[in-house]
Amino acid sequence: MKIAVVGTGYVGLVTGTCFSETGNYVTCVDIDKEKVAKLSNGEITIFEPGLEKLFARNLKEGRLQFTTCLAEGIKEAEVIFLALPTPPGEDGSADLSYILGVAEEIGKLLTDYKIIIDKSTVPVGTAEKVNAQIRKNYSGDVDVLSNPEFLREGVAVDDFMKPDRVVIGTTSERARKVMSDLYAPYVRQGNPIIFMDEKSAELTKYAANSFLATKISFMNEIAQLCERVGADVDMVRRGIGSDERIGKRFLFPGIGYGGSCFPKDVKALIKSSVEHSYDFKILHAVEEVNEAQKLHLLPKIKEYFDNDLTGKHFALWGLAFKPNTDDIREAPALYIIDALLKAGATVTAYDPEGMKNVQKLLGHKIAFAHDQYSALHKADALIIATEWNEFRTPDFEKIAALLKEKVIFDGRNLFEVERTRQAGYHYVSIGRP
Repeated sequence: MKIAVVGTGYVGLVTGTCFSETGNYVTCVDIDKEKVAKLSNGEITIFEPGLEKLFARNLKEGRLQFTTCLAEGIKEAEVIFLALPTPPGEDGSADLSYILGVAEEIGKLLTDYKIIIDKSTVPVGTAEKVNAQIRKNYSGDVDVLSNPEFLREGVAVDDFMKPDRVVIGTTSERARKVMSDLYAPYVRQGNPIIFMDEKSAELTKYAANSFLATKISFMNEIAQLCERVGADVDMVRRGIGSDERIGKRFLFPGIGYGGSCFPKDVKALIKSSVEHSYDFKILHAVEEVNEAQKLHLLPKIKEYFDNDLTGKHFALWGLAFKPNTDDIREAPALYIIDALLKAGATVTAYDPEGMKNVQKLLGHKIAFAHDQYSALHKADALIIATEWNEFRTPDFEKIAALLKEKVIFDGRNLFEVERTRQAGYHYVSIGRP
């Protein structure tokens, strides 16, 4: 099948590459000339484990190509995926200007039947708006679908190639047949392609992410209570996670969620609810808990240093909002850094993938280390903000030799409490005595 993907951000590049891996011919379109040149020359522009190998292979085989020309990109395509940004506005609503602008341009270029697919996370009713924009300039056959992505950064290739489910919103039998054929190679093990109407598909994505965000905030609230009553949140997590109605995933407490999806999607669903005269009370609480949780360690840090961080120097492990990605959007580490700097402290940070992006954002406000241990040199304490695997089993004797004091504030509960205490550390984690 011939496919066009408009937008080469995280979703667009993963989508285009993975579709080409099953023999489709994919043209990715982007207005960023520099990015298109890099991609055309084989230089991948995002970090995602497993993607680079697929990208290089399909680029070499000619199944994956890039262009800045929309007309060229969609000319031969049977289906056109819109994988464009939908950034949140100040009121939390999703900005659809990129999607609707491209839809209007596509309408000017269409000469025959195409399937236009919203791959971006968009509010309920977006398919109708996209269709209306196309119809300004084109009156022929066209179907506009919703096909939300459920890609987790760090494991996006596996998520695409072996999805738990594929959600497709369409009432068109013609489009349904095409989409069934397109996704057939990805669901050979029997995982479902779930067809529904467009509005239900649009809402499904927001509902899924908001529910997962709710689980995270709920466990962070439980962790808060554990600290006050002397319970151990790890024990509570295991106790409730063994209940198959609840499940084990997204029950790990910490310093809050971040990234490009959960914060944005929770805000957008709240805003959409307001627009339809409904107060989504649970999501207001989810958002409030998460914002507070990002700075949960700060009072504990200040308390240890007698409420004066002036001149204190901290080592920070982790900058990305989660491991196996370079995405720093809404990362809790950024909130911690900002609070430390305002309190008069200095920071040296290390992250396997996120440092370049933070350096672009903060410049020389903090220092960056070449590895996790060099970040510790003469620091008053270590703060852990991202649960990279390489941080899980460190050399505690080496840490002690490099820090001024044996002090660790762990926002991701990486270490066993008893082990750190036996090693002589003042160790503070989330929800554990």
